[in-house]
Amino acid sequence: MLLTLTSTPTPQTPDATALSYLLHKHPDRVQSFDLAIGTATVLYPEASAEKTTVAVIVDVDPIELVQSRYRRGKSGDNFSLGEYVNDRPYAASSILSVALSKLFRTALTGTCKSHPELVGTELALTVSIPVVPCGGDAELPRRLFEPLGWDVTAIPVQLDPHLPTWGNSDFVSLTLTGEHTVQSALRHLYVLLPVLDDVKHYWVGPDEADKLIRVAGEWLASHPDSALIMSRYLARRRDLVESVVDRLIPDQAEAQIELPRPDPPLARLRVDAVLATLQRLHVRTIV
Repeated sequence: MLLTLTSTPTPQTPDATALSYLLHKHPDRVQSFDLAIGTATVLYPEASAEKTTVAVIVDVDPIELVQSRYRRGKSGDNFSLGEYVNDRPYAASSILSVALSKLFRTALTGTCKSHPELVGTELALTVSIPVVPCGGDAELPRRLFEPLGWDVTAIPVQLDPHLPTWGNSDFVSLTLTGEHTVQSALRHLYVLLPVLDDVKHYWVGPDEADKLIRVAGEWLASHPDSALIMSRYLARRRDLVESVVDRLIPDQAEAQIELPRPDPPLARLRVDAVLATLQRLHVRTIV
């Protein structure tokens, strides 16, 4: 799983290495950190005044991933290819969001003791993620990131480049460009990567609603797809979504945001299918 964040000079920040101060990671060091489900490595392929790029590489341990889900309680989401053979090692997901939170915690909170003047400065940033799940909807990344001021390029990933007739996969290669503070950029990624994936690798509880308000409260209520973001981020738990809406816009919640309706349970779908068949066949007696 790979993410790169690149900074280039602007009139406000002519030295692109400002990115390294904000991230609190030295350009000359390769640092590794333990995660609950693997390891994360931070390094700088390039660090100069003209261009500075930081790369985040997350190696997922499939055994630890499964054990972590059972320790915390299953979130109710099953990966399409099973628990041990799946896309988690390479597709950007909530795992990458958690890694960003751990690696760049001070940047996410807007703290930089050595250069506090940089915290509120917008940098020219480019985010590149080679594999992002989006359920086959290549327009979804644009819908989510463009309202936040990003220029979005989402190129569908082919199932097999050698067999183009097979078509595209459910993934895109995502590139975001724009001028943002590092804190805002990380917060956008932290919230929207799990939304694109529509799966979380850990249990979603009330603390996730508090986290969503804390990280995205400044822009979430005015986002055109706020209902979709809240629903997916909070694992479609209507009670949690309602609590977020009540706190973000208590006076106009119902008028501005249509709350997601929960999917009917499988038992209800079975009953409806049986009733529809009986009606179609004009059945009058059942033995």
